[in-house]
Amino acid sequence: MDKELDLAVTCYGKVKPLKYDLVLLPWGATEPHNLHLPYLTDCILSHDIALDAAKLAKTHYGIRCMVMPYVTAGSQNPGQRELDFCIHYRYETQKAILSDLVASLYAQGYRKMVIINGHGGNTFKSMIRDLSLDYPDFLIASSEWFAFIPAKEYFDEPGDHADELETSVMMHYHPELVNLDEAGDGNYKKFASQMLNEKVAWIPRNWQNVSQDTGIGNPKKASAGKGKKYAEAVVAKYALLFEELVHKELY
Repeated sequence: MDKELDLAVTCYGKVKPLKYDLVLLPWGATEPHNLHLPYLTDCILSHDIALDAAKLAKTHYGIRCMVMPYVTAGSQNPGQRELDFCIHYRYETQKAILSDLVASLYAQGYRKMVIINGHGGNTFKSMIRDLSLDYPDFLIASSEWFAFIPAKEYFDEPGDHADELETSVMMHYHPELVNLDEAGDGNYKKFASQMLNEKVAWIPRNWQNVSQDTGIGNPKKASAGKGKKYAEAVVAKYALLFEELVHKELY
């Protein structure tokens, strides 16, 4: 159902006769997620959220989106690249990937794209500013699906990596990929500097000094029910965003 919305499973014969209003680009990372979630958690969840949002936008607003295959190229903190199979992609690499995607889509006539980011280490603003000069009539919006709905309204102890939030949403979409019995507690150390904790200034955290199981936040209170409620709220807000980007003027 709705295979024409998901490039991973559709074919050119389905796509060719259709008009697409918006391109959705899920972007994640390749990294450990505590001891109980897949390496590609950020990619998988970004794709699932994007696909549900595309379905809702089509049903409620008559907007047809294409969900692109997820990008696994995530930027990592110090102390993460040394972990087995955790892959760090430099800013220049990420920008090259995004630039090639935009160039290809632009040549095909597409003019609007939303990045649905699932990895906190990824930042696209400077890339988008550069691309907006090269393609002034191509709208690129950047978003983080896990950040624009307050987690505290849905979860008891939200953290920021392989925590109750991510674990719950993964349990909603893919319970077969989660074994909560294997999860670490997600205990982590804050900076000794109060100013850094208050975000007066920013430096990257050294992951191996911060967390023993790679998690930031306790996942033990996660549930599929919590994940479903949160995902539905996120998806509804995305669908509304798509409606405004497609049907309304920016200014």
